[in-house]
Amino acid sequence: TRTEKLLAELIALPSVNPAFVPLSPAVGPRCRAASDDRQVVPTNPRAGEKRVADFLATVAARAGLEVEFQKVLPGRSNIIARLLPLGKIRQTILLAPHLDTVNAEDSQFIPRRKNGRLHGRGACDTKGSVAAMLTALCELANLKSRPKETEIVFAGLVDEENAQAGSRALAAGGFKADLAIVGEPTRLQVITAHKGSLWLQLETRGKAAHGATPQLGQNAVHEMARIVEALETDYAARLRKRRHPLLGTATVNAGTICGGTQPNIVPDRCAITIDRRTLPGEPESGVRREIAALLRAKRLSAKISSTKLAPCLPLETSPKLPLVRRFLRSVGQTRPAGVDFFCDAAVLSRGGIPSVVFGPGDIAQAHTADEWVSIAELERGKDLLVRFFKLLP
Repeated sequence: TRTEKLLAELIALPSVNPAFVPLSPAVGPRCRAASDDRQVVPTNPRAGEKRVADFLATVAARAGLEVEFQKVLPGRSNIIARLLPLGKIRQTILLAPHLDTVNAEDSQFIPRRKNGRLHGRGACDTKGSVAAMLTALCELANLKSRPKETEIVFAGLVDEENAQAGSRALAAGGFKADLAIVGEPTRLQVITAHKGSLWLQLETRGKAAHGATPQLGQNAVHEMARIVEALETDYAARLRKRRHPLLGTATVNAGTICGGTQPNIVPDRCAITIDRRTLPGEPESGVRREIAALLRAKRLSAKISSTKLAPCLPLETSPKLPLVRRFLRSVGQTRPAGVDFFCDAAVLSRGGIPSVVFGPGDIAQAHTADEWVSIAELERGKDLLVRFFKLLP
């Protein structure tokens, strides 16, 4: 099918987020701070979304769509393709998958068809959504029954996997729509809520001393060990008592730890980073306050700071909104659903665009060594989008 062919072509065009690859083949792993990524032009042959964006621009233009680029970062631009209605624009639907992927071995950029699945990096996260959404839009462009009053815009976004610079630029640029359908692997469920992602660094300070006389120092790693224990037990238990009807409970995970320089020196510094998945109504300031209160109650001390470039808030879109309700009905879904992962939907929602998440594939396959998507599900996703478009005025 056209959808499968397009996806195979996209997999064969690497578009790894530059944050996850060396700057060039001769350079070692990245050690730059995340904030530096905004000033870096991708030079690694796998890095950046330009090859994919240029290819999609050609496909969209060939189908008669209006195409433009929105510069986001050096060498990295969102691609925007519009299908105008037959008459005056009275509402706008945004299709918003992302173009970047995480890194992979060379073999994963060679698309492989096996047992009704298409394998390769990005197959479900989210080049499957890119293929289904753009093919649906191109198919609609060739029909006489295109909407009379609804503009449909495809926006292939950059940088979702790192700092969501693409969706943030689109929202900050004043783009307006009545509904955004954000492409992510949801097994073709319409998602109206997802968790936020808050990354915090906690740092303890001690006093250095010779390892032969540890009583003369203050061990920052030991202090941090007690903090990790408190977070993973008492704090995690407290979070399990908070429940959202679609998202379940908030969570905390101590993901990295770094402290000390060598065994015979009492460490005077230790730092951890934690991943705190937030529910709607949990602001960053409130999370930081409750962690600080926990530490005080345990007579522990740490400096708390955020490591995110920008807020990654939870999403909660009302399923009662007319367009959301219509989309749910069109795919045969009786009630909304939620997911644990964070994505561009919350960014667009905060920018004033009611947003849902929808796409082929399972998040369990995303970022894996053998990423794949069901070809039947890929095609069904395209068909469901076309069906929804045909219901629009």
